[in-house]
Amino acid sequence: MPLTRISLRRGTSEAYRHAILDGVYHALRETFDVPEDDRFMTISEHDKADFSYGAHYLGIARSDNLVIIQLTVSNTRSVEQKKTLYRRIAERLTENPGVRPEDIFINLVEVAPENWSFGHGIAQYAVSECDGGLRPSA
Repeated sequence: MPLTRISLRRGTSEAYRHAILDGVYHALRETFDVPEDDRFMTISEHDKADFSYGAHYLGIARSDNLVIIQLTVSNTRSVEQKKTLYRRIAERLTENPGVRPEDIFINLVEVAPENWSFGHGIAQYAVSECDGGLRPSA
């Protein structure tokens, strides 16, 4: 955990997309104590007809370079950690690959720890002593 889904307009370079993935991943590691190699991320590119957004919602002037980041995480972080994450993602993506802060849209979806299965059909974060093991930290 977390699961990261990123959407943007079609036509960016592979290096640009990798910089976004790396920037978000490192911001998560810095602010949410995400373990090394806990990296489950996708980027989807969309044609203009399939990418709609409020260009001036809340007084923020967005462009067609908008990057929509949706993070699904366990509901274990404080409001301050979330604010720090948003700020750090914006700083990192502004540095590299040069995304304008106005074009960084972040949505955080929180789920209970038992709502994850990382393989083998096991809810790894819901394992109890009755199941033969201790619950790992989420």
